[in-house]
Amino acid sequence: NSDFRYPHYHTSRLFVRQTFGFGGEQETVESDYGQMSGKRDISRLTVQVGKFAVHDVFDNNAYAQDPRVDFLNWSIWAAGAFDYPADKVGLTYGAVAEWNEKRWALRAGYFLTGSEPNSNTFDGAVFRRGAYVAEAEARTSLGSLPGKIRATAWLNNANSGSYRGAIDLSAAIPGLDINDAIGLTREGRIKYGYVIGLEQALSDSVGLFGRWSWNSGTNEISAFTDIDASLSGGLSIKGASWGRPTDTIGLAGAVNMLSRDHRDYLALGGRGLRT
Repeated sequence: NSDFRYPHYHTSRLFVRQTFGFGGEQETVESDYGQMSGKRDISRLTVQVGKFAVHDVFDNNAYAQDPRVDFLNWSIWAAGAFDYPADKVGLTYGAVAEWNEKRWALRAGYFLTGSEPNSNTFDGAVFRRGAYVAEAEARTSLGSLPGKIRATAWLNNANSGSYRGAIDLSAAIPGLDINDAIGLTREGRIKYGYVIGLEQALSDSVGLFGRWSWNSGTNEISAFTDIDASLSGGLSIKGASWGRPTDTIGLAGAVNMLSRDHRDYLALGGRGLRT
């Protein structure tokens, strides 16, 4: 990658988080990635501002979330069609508020988008452009086994090109490469989508998960991957039954789709973010 030819300092995450407890029942929190151990009110409002990943807060899943310890496929550890804003290492700047109760949670956030697709610089037109994400989470149970259902909606207003606009422009100007044409169509454009996700424990060692995600598919992918609709699911199995409780075996699959405009663009030689 030409952006990282030499060693350099990079701040992964730097944010301020404030929790406002509403009293009542408390829960114990273990020390983990992104959090310190302690007790907190179950009924609470949490506000976080700074540099972090959208995926730290939204579209979480206990069984398919972290490519370091779960699955490696992008459309399995995340919702494939969720084009959340990020730089080339998956981070952005933003603010999130979460209202948590025992049986449900609501989250909403605003984030900076890249100055162009797959960029390490961010668009400074705050609120005129950017990404808005909202999520509702319901805590369910199968007998005594916990589960969660999440519905996530998002809208990006970002400097991006139009697939159909690039196709029409390259047809109107003989010899114009389709990849140059899409750059000429870049302006502030709206892209939106949603994710439906679930996780359900089937036993103390086995968990089921699934995601369906979709986006409008008319404009360039901003930062994630070239998918406009995705259905994924699988099982995660802990190794307690064979004496290795920290081991995990996973079995999963995904079906990914492209919009018609996106397919037509690629058929003419267009390149996606990961090609």
